[in-house]
Amino acid sequence: MKTWIVTLNTLESVVPEILEALGSSKVVVLAAEMGAGKTTLIAAICKYLKVKDTIGSPTYSIINEYHYEENQFTKKVFHMDLYRLKSEAEALDIGIEDYLYSNEFCFIEWPQIIENLLPENIKKIDIQINEDLSRKIILL
Repeated sequence: MKTWIVTLNTLESVVPEILEALGSSKVVVLAAEMGAGKTTLIAAICKYLKVKDTIGSPTYSIINEYHYEENQFTKKVFHMDLYRLKSEAEALDIGIEDYLYSNEFCFIEWPQIIENLLPENIKKIDIQINEDLSRKIILL
């Protein structure tokens, strides 16, 4: 377990440490209340990776796909917001397993509906709002 205390101004400074702490894990589930900063953290990670695409919340699209270059290869980041899914079957219908087992980064907001489908080697990020409105990021 690793923990960071950040503000919006310092969030980007911890991204390299977070990515290093992920190790070989590419699937990351995020737990936090609405407005805690899940999408903001994913946007900071994408910025660090030099993603070429516009980063936004996939609230209505469910899955956003972003691209970046690594060692002269185009890589992908899948940013999922599963809040609107009603069942595991719905997740299967959109091809969720193809994303989860793609060996590309998958950052998943509201992952509860697909817990039975998640690969074994996942990481969990918990974001808590502190009294001073800073954020406590816990990587499990």
